[in-house]
Amino acid sequence: MLRWLILLLVLPASLTAEVVSLSSQNFEQTIQSNELVFVNFYADWCRFSQMLKPIFLEASEKFKDAAPGKIMWASVDADKNNDIATKYHVNKYPTLKLFRNGEVTKREYRSSRSVEALSAYINKQMEVTVQKFTERNALQAAHNPEKGTFIGYFNDENSVEYKNLLKVALFYRDECEFMVGIGELNFPGEAPGPGQQPKLVFQPSNKAINPSQVPFSGDFATYEYLKQWVADKCVPLVREITFQNAEELTEEGLPFMILFKKADDVNSEKVYTDAILRELPDQRKAINCLVGDGTIFKHPLSHLGKSESDLPVIAIDSFRHMYLFKNFEDINVPGKLRQFVLDLHSGKLHREFHHGPDPVTGNQAPDTEPPPSTFEKLKPQSSRYTILDKTEL
Repeated sequence: MLRWLILLLVLPASLTAEVVSLSSQNFEQTIQSNELVFVNFYADWCRFSQMLKPIFLEASEKFKDAAPGKIMWASVDADKNNDIATKYHVNKYPTLKLFRNGEVTKREYRSSRSVEALSAYINKQMEVTVQKFTERNALQAAHNPEKGTFIGYFNDENSVEYKNLLKVALFYRDECEFMVGIGELNFPGEAPGPGQQPKLVFQPSNKAINPSQVPFSGDFATYEYLKQWVADKCVPLVREITFQNAEELTEEGLPFMILFKKADDVNSEKVYTDAILRELPDQRKAINCLVGDGTIFKHPLSHLGKSESDLPVIAIDSFRHMYLFKNFEDINVPGKLRQFVLDLHSGKLHREFHHGPDPVTGNQAPDTEPPPSTFEKLKPQSSRYTILDKTEL
């Protein structure tokens, strides 16, 4: 506790110049004109914000000799600039977000709040993401089959297509690997000749239900198109929820639809995934489709009146209440799972818990309340960021 008080007193005035104060007037221009901008969203009344300030300042000093436009450390008073905080879903303090080429990265910083950890994080973010090879055996040896991998073949490193892939890879560096073979002579039959379209395929991990390669057939020169294709492959429509990533998933702000299953039950996961791909591809921004180990998450099951013997079970957690998909086998009925999700959005699920599925006539049935949300408890506290070693709800 004394360390941050001492730092506030002894830090030289020049150190404060390494962290730029941002407001509504200069925020957009700053994030657009720098490759990386590491932003500390804080509130003056927050004790934890005050503790972080001198640490953040000291870490920024280590990058004072970086090339102009490469990395900027910045801060935003979230109370005075509520429009910025609201836009980037900042509701706890302090929150650290990284902006790359004008766009906020998928994951905010959630690790240790020390000078060493902050510095190591930024150094890591400044590394080149794409692994480049000029020899086939080296590329094959470096491939990690346990991670989704994009494998490309280019003739020219200076092409617009190659530079676009470099930019896209920076955004999805934590989720997937990017490997590139360079040169027609080094990769005969793979790397394109002069004037030909580069090649890119996505190789799913060996854990994927469908491990077949998916080739890219679009326009490399259109950055947004390439980025969307990579995102669709790298961040699957159905993800696994664990106690390690649950807090991060809650911060995406979308309700959960979870298949609770036994750890070795591959079949129900495939049926669930196929149904989502078939019926809910347009709901990516409206609900998080997840798979969880029902043995680990037995407490949410108990709220639904279910136990491990009832697995597999599908339920929606709206962060207010939990709703049960009554019969797992109904997932095979066309439109049934989609209607379940649409009924959440329309409020029908909640209404039916109060009044039943039919219109109420005569004496109104007594109100009933759906089970309370359990995954809401995995959210960090509203006033500050917390890293908790959670093992149960």
